[in-house]
Amino acid sequence: MKYRSTRGQIEGQSFESVVLEGLAADGGLYIPEQLPALPLDWQSAWSKLTFAELATELISLFVGDDISHSDVAVLVAKSYSTFNTADVTPLVSLDPSTNTHILELFHGPTFAFKDVALQFLGNLFEFFLERRNAHSPGHKITVVGATSGDTGSAAIYGLRGKKNVSVFILHPKGRVSPIQEAQMTTVLDDNVHNVSVTGTFDDCQDIVKQLFGRPAFKKEHSLGAINSINWARILAQITYYFYAYFALVRQGIKDPKPVFVVPSGNFGDILAGFYARSLGLPVGKLVIATNANDILDRFLKSGRYEKNSEQGVLATPSPAMDILVSSNFERFLWYLARDYEVPASVTNHEQREAQAGEIIAQWMDKLKSEGSFAVSPQALEAARQIFWSSNCNDAQTYDTIAKYYAREPSAYLLDPHTAVGVYVAETLRSEINRLSDSDMHTICLSTAHPAKFSEAVLKAVNENGHHLDFQSILPPPFVGLLEKPRRCFECDNSVDAVADYIVKVAAGDE
Repeated sequence: MKYRSTRGQIEGQSFESVVLEGLAADGGLYIPEQLPALPLDWQSAWSKLTFAELATELISLFVGDDISHSDVAVLVAKSYSTFNTADVTPLVSLDPSTNTHILELFHGPTFAFKDVALQFLGNLFEFFLERRNAHSPGHKITVVGATSGDTGSAAIYGLRGKKNVSVFILHPKGRVSPIQEAQMTTVLDDNVHNVSVTGTFDDCQDIVKQLFGRPAFKKEHSLGAINSINWARILAQITYYFYAYFALVRQGIKDPKPVFVVPSGNFGDILAGFYARSLGLPVGKLVIATNANDILDRFLKSGRYEKNSEQGVLATPSPAMDILVSSNFERFLWYLARDYEVPASVTNHEQREAQAGEIIAQWMDKLKSEGSFAVSPQALEAARQIFWSSNCNDAQTYDTIAKYYAREPSAYLLDPHTAVGVYVAETLRSEINRLSDSDMHTICLSTAHPAKFSEAVLKAVNENGHHLDFQSILPPPFVGLLEKPRRCFECDNSVDAVADYIVKVAAGDE
């Protein structure tokens, strides 16, 4: 299994190098040169596997000869032993009358969906570095990432205490929830460094990309990525789409073809669904659910990928989705470019892929310089065959949380991101039902425990006549978290300021 960059300048990379490098040197994102084939009997052979067993089979398809099947199994088992349920990502019924389910992705150590990938990625980093050091000592990695809240804490908990790994997490000052900030800054392990940046999440993400764009700095500090630009993040998340499918099968549903509704910011979570579908998982539709920061919804409606530069990033009750540009969308755009933008007269497969990389590079340059670009009508129609989309404003988010908490006898407390997905599922109900003559099943991905966004949850519930208190929704690890000692470095919105801090830490001056 080999990997190429979406921008066409790099190909033939191994899984190990892709994981450790993160972002390609040409600024692109790594994708498989070709997708592996599922076993012919996967629907029967995998139907009774545990989550860890299923993850082992799927991940093994993408690692090539870099890791043995038995080593993948050990890494996966270690990664998911930290979750508080044997199912890892259980499927629960939200509304039987509409066949709507919740895929709970928040049972990891930081109670967010990103634990599924980052527990695995942390162990993967350590595995590769220990193997390299066994032959030639001195290999280390400096992991740098940006977060709007959940990625940071999940990365920190996945990497804390790991051998030969230092981690620097940038978050926008004042734009993450109190619980999220506490989860990150109360981890005092020597290899963990939190950086509070005066700016937005997109500013933090830009700083990370600029650091990776400095070849000498990247090489000197052996930079590695934990944001969803790292292919291993996407790979690990493919598993729970298959696991949700098999959960329906185990409920006696014959040949399900579910609709997955995914709260979407950086596009990584739903991109994993795209790859699951591309591998052969029966999927009715993948639905992009956005908040007021709706670049993805606007693209599906217009075919134009355009920053909302005048209003900037809007602060919403679902801050993990408060983005200006969805970084992972570039991976999906590459497939659109290859199949629908490269002229039909180009029949050679390698030439089509090379030209797709050139198109992506041009689009990304235009996005940076002009703030937008447009795809062809054919490419847009192809995207619409796979994805639907809609958005949810702040008031609708609060109303949806209150509505499902008030349901009797089956009250369910949604976090605001999940509420965005559930609201969008409701608005598209008639379209979903028209997809099939048989009963359609809708699976809404629940990306975080409601306690992580307690201010929004309590506001929604208590302003509608209830009396929910903060302590009652806290899982045990959150109790007393806000009072624990913290460590965090504050700096201006500047790549030089962050780079200087990394240099000082590496030199032992911080």
